Amino acid sequence: MSTAGVAPASVPAGRDAGPTAPRNYLTAECTVGSWLLGTDHKRVAFLYLLAIAAFFTIGVIAAGLLRIHLLTPAGMLFSPETYTNFVTLHGVILVFFFLIPSMPCVLGNFLIPLMIGSKGLAFPRLNLASWYLFLLGGVCAIFAAVIGGADLGWTFYTPQVNVFSANQGVLTAIGVFLACFSWMLTGLNLIVTIHRLRAPGMTWSRLPLFVWTMYGASLLLVIGTPVAIFTLIRVAVARASQFGLFAPALGTGPLFFEHPAVYLMLLPCLGVICEVVACFARKRLVGYRALTAATGAIVALGLLVWACHLFNISEASGTGTLLSVLGFLLLIPLAVAVFNWIATLYHGSISFEAPMWYALGFICLLTIGALSGLYLSTPALDVHVEDTYFMIAQFHFVLAGGATMGYLAAIHFWWPKLTGHMYSQAWGRLAAALIFAGCILTFTPQFVLGYLGMSQYYSVYPANFQALNVLSTAGSLVLGAGYALPVFYLLASLKFGAAAGPNPWRAAGLEWTADSPPRPDNFTEIPVVTEEAYSYPRADTAATQITTL
Repeated sequence: MSTAGVAPASVPAGRDAGPTAPRNYLTAECTVGSWLLGTDHKRVAFLYLLAIAAFFTIGVIAAGLLRIHLLTPAGMLFSPETYTNFVTLHGVILVFFFLIPSMPCVLGNFLIPLMIGSKGLAFPRLNLASWYLFLLGGVCAIFAAVIGGADLGWTFYTPQVNVFSANQGVLTAIGVFLACFSWMLTGLNLIVTIHRLRAPGMTWSRLPLFVWTMYGASLLLVIGTPVAIFTLIRVAVARASQFGLFAPALGTGPLFFEHPAVYLMLLPCLGVICEVVACFARKRLVGYRALTAATGAIVALGLLVWACHLFNISEASGTGTLLSVLGFLLLIPLAVAVFNWIATLYHGSISFEAPMWYALGFICLLTIGALSGLYLSTPALDVHVEDTYFMIAQFHFVLAGGATMGYLAAIHFWWPKLTGHMYSQAWGRLAAALIFAGCILTFTPQFVLGYLGMSQYYSVYPANFQALNVLSTAGSLVLGAGYALPVFYLLASLKFGAAAGPNPWRAAGLEWTADSPPRPDNFTEIPVVTEEAYSYPRADTAATQITTL
C-alpha cells in the first residue's frame, strides 16, 4: 500500500506499545452480544457505519435505476406510479438514512470523545438505543418500498402529502419519524459530551474545528428535528385517517421543507476539510476564529430558512424578500470557509494523499453548488427554475457531490485510526477522481434541462431533452463506479493493508495520540492539553504538546 510522503509518528510517553499493548475496541471481548449490547462509542459508530453503508447502497441503486429509466423520453423501466415511489425511496433513504446521520452518528460518535480527551460519551446507553431506533426506522422505510412504495417525496410537502393513495406512506413516515428521534438523541449526546467531558486544558478556543462544526450540527439536530417530528406525525395521521390536515381546500396547508437539513449535512464536512487541509498542507489553519464564527452564523441562519427557494407558493412579499436575503447571507460564511482553506493551501507544503483529493473535490463541488444557489435565492429567477431539474442539479452538487465527498474525505482520513490499517493511495485517488468527474457529467446537463423547463418528478419528457438526459445517465454510471470503488479497497485493506501506527499522516490532535485502532477506554491516562497550538499547528514540525496526569 502506498503511503508516500507520510511517516509514522513515535509512540508518546505514557502509552503501552508492542506485544504488551491492550486489545483494541475491535477485538476486546469480541462476541455478538458484546457488539449488539455494548456501549463503547467506537463500536456503536462502527455499527452505524455498517448500517449507513447498506442504506447508501440501496439509495444509489434506486438513483441508478431512475437514471436508466430516463434514457428514453417515454421511460424504459417504470410506470409513472412506480417511478414516483422510486423517487421517494431514493430521496428518503439517501437524505434521512445517509446524508443527515452519516457525520454525527459515525464520525461524531467515534471521534468526538477522542478529540476532546474523553474516555466515552456522556450517555453511552442512550447512544446504543439511538442506533436501534435508526435501524428500525430504516427497516420500516425499506419495507414500505418493498410492499408497495410511497409517493410522498423526501420533503413531505403538498401536494404529495394530501393525496390519499393506498400505498405505504404511513409506514414511510413512521420510519423517518424513528430516524429523527435517533438523530436528536445523538445530537443531545454530543452536545453534553462536548460541554462536560473535555480534557483538562481543552478550552473552547482549543477545540478542533471538526468539534465546533459537529457541535453546530448537533444544535441543528436538537432544535430543528422536533419540527420535522411534529410534521411527520401530522402526515401519518392524515394518511391513516384520510383527514385533510394538509388539504388547502379545507383551509389547512402547512408546508414542511427540510432546508435547514442542507446545512446540517454540510457543517461537519466543513470541519473535516479544515482538518484535512491543515494536515496535508503542513501548515497552521488560517482563520480559526473566523471559521468558528462562520459555524455559528450557519447554525443561526440555517434555522430561519425553512421555506427558502419556494417563492412560487404565494408567500407574502415581505416573507419572500426576507427568505431571499437569508439565502444570500448564508453564502457569506461558506465563502469565509472556502477562502480560509485557499489561504491555508497557499505556500503550503501540500501532500496529495487520497483524503486531500476528496477535500479538493469537495471544495470545487461545494463552490459550484453554492454559487448556483444564488439563482434559487433570487425570486425572479427561482420562479422560472423552481421544481425543475435546475433545482435537482444544485441540490445534488451540494449534497451528492459536496457532502458525500466530505464524508468520504473523513472516512479516508480517519480510516487508519478506525481500523489500524492503511489502504491503497492510488485506488483512493482514482475513486476521488471518478466521483468528481461523475458529479460534473451527471448534474451539469441537469442545469440546462432545468433552465429549458424540464420538471422534476416526471417519468416522461419531451424528445428534445433526450441527448442531455443520456449524457446525465452516462455520468451517473461514472459516479456509481466512483462510489463503489472505495468499498473494495477499504475492505481489502483490513486483510492486506499495512499497519497504520498511531499517526500515519503526522496530523495534530488528541485522537492521533491514541492507539490505532483505539483501546476500549481510549487513553491510558487522561490527557492534558497545554498549548494553544492544538488549533492546527504545522503538522510536520510541532504537534499538540500533551502531558499526562
